[in-house]
Amino acid sequence: MVIRRRRARSFPPAERAAGLLPARRGTGHPATRRGTGPRRTAGLRRTAGPRRTAGLRRTAGLAAALALTLTACGTGGAGDADVTLKVVVADYGADGGPGTATYWKDLAAAFEKRHPDIAVDLDPVPRARLDRTVAARVRAGEAPDIAQTGAFSSYARADRLYSADHLLSIGTQADFVPGLARAGEISHVQYGLPLRASTPRLFYNKKLFERAGLDGPPTSWAGLADAAAALREAGVKTPYALQLGPEAAEDETLSWLLGNGGGYVGLGGSWTLDAPQNVAALRSVRDRLVVPGLTGPEGPRLNRTAAYRDFVTGKVGMLLAHPSLMARADRVHLAYGTAAFPRRQGGAATPTGSTDWLVAFRRPGHPRETGAFLDFLYGTANVTRYAEAQGTLPVTVPAAEAMRADGHHRALWPFVDQLRDAQFPQLDTVGGPQVTAALQERIAGAVSKGGDPKEVLSAIQHTADSEMSQVS
Repeated sequence: MVIRRRRARSFPPAERAAGLLPARRGTGHPATRRGTGPRRTAGLRRTAGPRRTAGLRRTAGLAAALALTLTACGTGGAGDADVTLKVVVADYGADGGPGTATYWKDLAAAFEKRHPDIAVDLDPVPRARLDRTVAARVRAGEAPDIAQTGAFSSYARADRLYSADHLLSIGTQADFVPGLARAGEISHVQYGLPLRASTPRLFYNKKLFERAGLDGPPTSWAGLADAAAALREAGVKTPYALQLGPEAAEDETLSWLLGNGGGYVGLGGSWTLDAPQNVAALRSVRDRLVVPGLTGPEGPRLNRTAAYRDFVTGKVGMLLAHPSLMARADRVHLAYGTAAFPRRQGGAATPTGSTDWLVAFRRPGHPRETGAFLDFLYGTANVTRYAEAQGTLPVTVPAAEAMRADGHHRALWPFVDQLRDAQFPQLDTVGGPQVTAALQERIAGAVSKGGDPKEVLSAIQHTADSEMSQVS
């Protein structure tokens, strides 16, 4: 598997001022490429290409040392006074998931010990209310320094956010998994910093598969439908859990669209919801799974929470699920396997991905302190610890390599490998909220008996086009 480090676009002020960065040949701008470095594990390797020279390593090391010195000693102005960073984060424990309070508390304490001139004021908010809470504080003129959020494009377009290259060191910028970094960009500038990343795979109940006479997971849509039919004959309540209820409709839908060569957005960045391959994908779901009754009693309107619960209790044969399901299945000693979600004609489909973001607001005016905290947060040990605690995946290449090399995380390796190829929904763009709401409300009806995928997708496309026209 190949993972490339991402190019960092520019440098923090301390490094620029030091004059320690080499210029690119033929330009007056500092070089920005971080070399790919040696291969760390057999499972994760970087592509061939320019490697860091010894001189660049020395340069980056000197710059990092200078940045740490300036952070510790202060450089005048705000650095000479005590600064409190206000940080809003999601409390997943309040919503029934694994809690994050201990992680953030320990992280803040360790950071404050290293940076005694900077205090961290953590404000955990239940994930279900997170985006609304952040938006309300921004409207009230009380934006935090750093906030976790599911959507950030409106803040970036309103020039409320610092860009990544304004805050982060060269190393931190270069360490992000490239696909995640690109997904955090608006007009080729990164504003969203990935925090909680995941990608789903096809989970299957091995005991139910054995009862149905199935040797392994399906590798095509025809094979998936045949397996679902065999599971129904074996008495399985929900052969395939089709999660098109409001909770996760946009994620499940995208997996099927990608499996037929479609998607939400084309190469040019325009919405392509009603593309022929998308219509054909949903017709296949309707005709091969829903109409024959292979999606269980709730049909396509099943929500993710219920689907995960039913899988763990042995009522579901197959479902598309994130690695967070593994801990729940392991606790009840469920025998299960995972596989890549199949393409329609066979083979592995392009996987989907999801992430929450961290953003840094301009209004509090603490870029140096904010950058120091974020550089600390994205250290390999901290990234790995967060992913382990949450059942999610590391968002940086070094942390992914560390997890990929650790035999205790062997079950997660396929998810780690898959994340590099994941396509993110791009729903945080113009028209994205309206498209998301429409998918959650209408897509289950499109694949129900008597539903019309073309009509529904065309209506959602019209909604997206209308939103785009208002800003063009």
